[in-house]
Amino acid sequence: MSNFPFLSVLTVAPLVGALVVAFLPRRNPELAKQVAFAWSLLVLVLSVVMWVSFNAGGDRFQFRESYTWIPNWGVSFTFAADGIALVMLMLIAVLVPLVILASWHDAESSKRSIPVYFALLLILESTMIGVFAAADVFLFYVFFEVMLVPMYFLIGSYGGHQRQYAAVKFFLYSLVGGLFMLAAVIGLWVVGGKTFDWQALSQVDISTGTERWLFLGFFLAFAIKAPFFPFHTWLPDAGGAAPAGAAALLVGVLDKVGTFGILRYCLPLFPEASKWFAPWALALGVIGIIYAALLAVGQNDLKRLVSYTSIAHFGFIGVGIFAFTTQAGTGAVLYMLNHGLATGLLFLVVGMLVARRGSALISDFGGAGKLVPVLAGVLFFAGLASLALPGTAPFISEFLVLIGTFTVNKPVAVIATLGIILAAAYVLWMVQRTTQGTLNPTLTEVDGMRRDLSLREKVVVAPLIALIVLLGFYPKPVTDVINPAVQATMDDIGRSDPPPSVGGTVQEAGR
Repeated sequence: MSNFPFLSVLTVAPLVGALVVAFLPRRNPELAKQVAFAWSLLVLVLSVVMWVSFNAGGDRFQFRESYTWIPNWGVSFTFAADGIALVMLMLIAVLVPLVILASWHDAESSKRSIPVYFALLLILESTMIGVFAAADVFLFYVFFEVMLVPMYFLIGSYGGHQRQYAAVKFFLYSLVGGLFMLAAVIGLWVVGGKTFDWQALSQVDISTGTERWLFLGFFLAFAIKAPFFPFHTWLPDAGGAAPAGAAALLVGVLDKVGTFGILRYCLPLFPEASKWFAPWALALGVIGIIYAALLAVGQNDLKRLVSYTSIAHFGFIGVGIFAFTTQAGTGAVLYMLNHGLATGLLFLVVGMLVARRGSALISDFGGAGKLVPVLAGVLFFAGLASLALPGTAPFISEFLVLIGTFTVNKPVAVIATLGIILAAAYVLWMVQRTTQGTLNPTLTEVDGMRRDLSLREKVVVAPLIALIVLLGFYPKPVTDVINPAVQATMDDIGRSDPPPSVGGTVQEAGR
């Protein structure tokens, strides 16, 4: 199966499904939902087969395909996946079917086309797969930009309060970042011998000054996309206005393009510039952890609160990347996966709670667990996973990031640890004010608050809970895939780990 064109098929399949769904009659929305869900399951099955076919001890990049696109510019449809990309592709394949199930009734209140809503989700899946699978810099840039379009319409057409403002802000921030990247992509093409092939560019010797400018162009685009402080202000607006399912994909997958881009492009292509900018990137990561956590504590809007928690988590990922140890790097990649699972679950559960109450304000809840005990229990579990409770998958990620950073930069690791304390504050406070304590009398007057999780909603949350627990106790199948790619990235920038005096090896910690 290693010769099967997995990556091109996975990229095209959701797009074909989107066309089928979009042209289904509007008078039969249930058919559109069913076809979209079935198509996303097909992508999941193919992704599982690809995961099984991946040889963790083999070549760094596997499933490579290349098809000529614009020969005069040296542009090709080149796809390849290392362990980092493979993990993100599996995250997409798992989340999209669950998001479609969770969004079964999300589009109905918007009075807009239901088939188009589910078609947009499939188009988004196609572009997300493409951006992680691309091994041509120009192709990556195209997917990076096109990915904005379906999310813009999902927020602007199907979102909630201030959806148009949030959609425009999201689009403009990302577009500005994309312009910085475009300038850097053109510069890289000029100094790289007029090619966009990643492997060829990784061998190019670039002068120090040029390398720093090119790094900055890529890094700014990725820092906005992630987002890192101080480029984060678009995320609370977009996450607060987007439908719950779209928001889960926004913070669970789309934002990971930023951190993935740093690992795939900034570090290997500009190794010296990466080391030169590392202290600044670490500072932004630490500030983001503390600043976003403090803002999360003060939020009264559930969806904005979850958005701010994501900004804090991306600070941990940034610290793990720029610590330049395999332990911290593996933790950062694992954090990208586990954050997608935990925060995706949290956003979906918050969406279920908000849909029942008709409000996202925490002050409109209180004691809701007495009416919807199962939903309240899942919210509590998702919150504990978000704060990285031992036994949940994010704990392994956070532990690896902090211990890997501590071996080379103790002050950064110590300050970042304060974020764990703040995470406990904002998560437990959110849970206490929404589902615990005295029952808010107005909740009994809301019909939706008398319905606990339906069978469909249980099917949505159960796989995510199972994965979070499984990876919390046994992350080895994932770390075995991630470790070689992270080690290769460290080799690209010429960094080796210090003696394993603290915490053992990556493999030991991963087990």
